[in-house]
Amino acid sequence: MCGLLEATLALELALGLALPLLPLEPGPRVVRKVASLLLRLSDPLLQLPLELFALALDLVLVHVTSSAGGFGGRVACARPLARFRNMPASGYPQTVATDTLGRPLRDLRISVTDRCNFRCVYCMPKEVFGRGYRFMDRKELLTFEELERLARAFADLGVEKIRITGGEPLLRRDLEHLIERLAAIDGLDLTLTTNGALLPQKAAPLAAAGLRRVTVSLDSLDDETFRAMNDVEFPADRVLEGIDAASAVGLPVKVNAVVKRGLNDGEIVPLAEHFRHTGHVLRFIEYMDVGATNGWRLDDVVSAAEILATVDAVFPLEPVEAAYRGEVARRYRYRDGAGEIGIIASVTQPFCGDCTRARISAEGRLYTCLFATRGHDLRALLRAGAPDREIGEAISAIWTRRADRYSEIRSERTTDLPRVEMSYIGG
Repeated sequence: MCGLLEATLALELALGLALPLLPLEPGPRVVRKVASLLLRLSDPLLQLPLELFALALDLVLVHVTSSAGGFGGRVACARPLARFRNMPASGYPQTVATDTLGRPLRDLRISVTDRCNFRCVYCMPKEVFGRGYRFMDRKELLTFEELERLARAFADLGVEKIRITGGEPLLRRDLEHLIERLAAIDGLDLTLTTNGALLPQKAAPLAAAGLRRVTVSLDSLDDETFRAMNDVEFPADRVLEGIDAASAVGLPVKVNAVVKRGLNDGEIVPLAEHFRHTGHVLRFIEYMDVGATNGWRLDDVVSAAEILATVDAVFPLEPVEAAYRGEVARRYRYRDGAGEIGIIASVTQPFCGDCTRARISAEGRLYTCLFATRGHDLRALLRAGAPDREIGEAISAIWTRRADRYSEIRSERTTDLPRVEMSYIGG
């Protein structure tokens, strides 16, 4: 049996993990959410003895059910530990889909359109995506009903976070109706990535529909540099207006900045300075070799180490522990308490080993890697009338065969591989 010290630790873990669950409606999904949270502790805690895991799970469930009214008033039936005692070698419950490398399916990125109102040089260069480029017809896109069905299927397989992407997702008409549908799925963290151009008009209806958070792309505060990067003469101040609009309606904001050498690497410190003390988390992203149209060269990459040193020299930083396994950004906080930044280093510090993300393109193809060479057609299943169970089994079969780790093996032998464009599956 566990000793007093271990039992005390279990209690502390349980209470800490239970608090975020209290807003959830009581029901079976809470059980899965609890188990997931416990399993996403740092690596040392994942080595807890089985009886300690069981004790912590029991304590969480008792605390949650007693605070939220219980499962029909019967706390005793909120202890289904048997389903978690027979764990596979991956260390995750059998209800969660895991791939060939033991990585669980936790995050889903849904592209709702392949169109964008920017022509960013690292994503949708105007020379390729110009006037003659053929974008998808509306009938090719998944409907909101179809997207909801897929989202529920992924949630049943363990997905906890859905990010809406594009192209530019706010170009999709009535997007708040989709947000409302997805927000009704228990236990999901629902967020969206946008260039911010339409946020002043869209922030309030999105928040009212149930959006939890928003990430805004802003690569420079210098207007000339920003206009050169988006290549449609859109001013930086209007993106800042969008950030303010989102914040005003209570949406937490993260700001993403892709850094390309010789273009906006001089903006690292100004961006950091601007977002200190705002409560917004600024994340710098290494320039990546996504797709085949952005002319990527390794020489253009400003490494995470260089970005960190640049900020730290002006505003001293200290590392912060990851909030969960698979978090893509390495986190650092300002030593003076002015907030934090993140750095996403897909090129120089690959995180394939903990990648838990799947992506769905706007017309319903499932991609298991940002650098995938092909997708799997889910739209055909949906429109052929396949039942939910068949769709879930198809998704599970694709994920359990997954072996992607492009960034870890990036080399000359990957240079000529065909790759899907970032604008197509949303980054």
